[in-house]
Amino acid sequence: MNGRLFSTFSFAAVALVAAGVLSGCSTTVPELAGKKQLPAVALQDPATLPDTWVVLGEQGQPVARAVTSAAECPVLLQDGTPGSMQVRARPETIAQRKTASSPDNSKPSAFPVLVCEAPLKPGISHASIGGRELAVPKATVQKIVVIGDTGCRMKLADNYFQSCNDSDKWAFRSMVQAAAQTHPDLVIHVGDYHYRENACPDGNPACAGSPWGYGWDTWKADFFDPAKALLQAAPWVMVRGNHESCLRAGQGWWRLLDPRPLQAGRDCNLAENDQKGDYSAPYAVPLGKVGNEAAQLIVFDSSKVPNKVLAKEDVPHRTYMEQFKTVNALAAKADFNIFMNHHPILGFGVEKKKDGQLSVWPGNAALQDVLQNLNATPLFPSQVQATLSGHVHLFEALTFSSGHPTQFVSGNGGSSLDMPLPATAVTGKTPYSAAVLEHFSNSNDVGFMTMERELQSWKIQAWNKEGKLITECHMENRKTVCRAVNS
Repeated sequence: MNGRLFSTFSFAAVALVAAGVLSGCSTTVPELAGKKQLPAVALQDPATLPDTWVVLGEQGQPVARAVTSAAECPVLLQDGTPGSMQVRARPETIAQRKTASSPDNSKPSAFPVLVCEAPLKPGISHASIGGRELAVPKATVQKIVVIGDTGCRMKLADNYFQSCNDSDKWAFRSMVQAAAQTHPDLVIHVGDYHYRENACPDGNPACAGSPWGYGWDTWKADFFDPAKALLQAAPWVMVRGNHESCLRAGQGWWRLLDPRPLQAGRDCNLAENDQKGDYSAPYAVPLGKVGNEAAQLIVFDSSKVPNKVLAKEDVPHRTYMEQFKTVNALAAKADFNIFMNHHPILGFGVEKKKDGQLSVWPGNAALQDVLQNLNATPLFPSQVQATLSGHVHLFEALTFSSGHPTQFVSGNGGSSLDMPLPATAVTGKTPYSAAVLEHFSNSNDVGFMTMERELQSWKIQAWNKEGKLITECHMENRKTVCRAVNS
């Protein structure tokens, strides 16, 4: 955590608020002479500002976010200058809608909090809300933490209720603490933040007392509280997972996490608008230059993609086709691109069958089909050197002698883990028919990845929840070499 908890201005402002309260007068925060004065609301008890963070949007635009129980948005300080935050979403209980669960196991989504936001100005050194220092972006990003699939699974349809009250069995919080100690410049979440869909059964001590459903109390328990150390450590890039589709936690996704403006009809509140709410355009996040190499992330929303080929006349196929044309155009603007979506296009999926055997399946067939219509068998344009995903609850690293981008999967963030794949399980297999597998490693330890830029190359490391190194890779262009670390 950053040690600069309260700036000099914040202390002065708090004193000013106190003086106003004692005098019975309304209080304002003074700005520079001749400028409009702003209300000093939310420079109050930090308990009314439970969560503040920075999310990066299109072209890396940083957006400060705050969730507060106060009646008005807080003041945002940028290099000591106060400014207003705008209301993104007002407190609301959203009427129950069709969800992935039966009506009897669903409920209205209550958001009794105010969500506020404001863009950060280019080149600022410090920003704070209510005395809490924000993580401001760096012009050149060199170290990235990657996490994914982090929530505590409570799902009646699978009769699966993870031990949310046991920090060893749901180890997201301890993993976050270890990841924060790496002091990243940026945090990426590759999707599936929210897993507590249904009520914990009576008499089950593993999850007793847990909130459930898609309202703020569940988002707070499943993501914001345990993620706090990383939310304060660096700006975030948020990738949307299938758990954030409109049938599931899409309302919270749009209110809280998506970097773009919240629009009526794209908020997942009404099922008849899901065709709008379930799809959003790709965008790029520049990472700056190291040496002569300009790098960027390309963020893709695959929250509603199935794992079967889509009919070409279907709206989703046409939508994804247009979006991947945008990806091609974005990729041409940087030397090194990391494509990010939730569903691995070049990774393996795994499931344990009832007889105890492992079922292994290849990468996402729907997106592979769309991509090969645009880019033939390479799937991606040559400037895309790596792909980054979640969804499969493992860490995976896959490299290819066929020139396909390296695929990393960081889906081991704390939710119920998949069975690891022994080498024999993938012998002779490939995640895509034209891809020749050169290296495959995986782990089902709860953990995270780091991606660290070096001159003309990247060091990729996979860590467990205690911060112990598991796998290390060296990536240069599309050539990646990985090794297991036995330490």
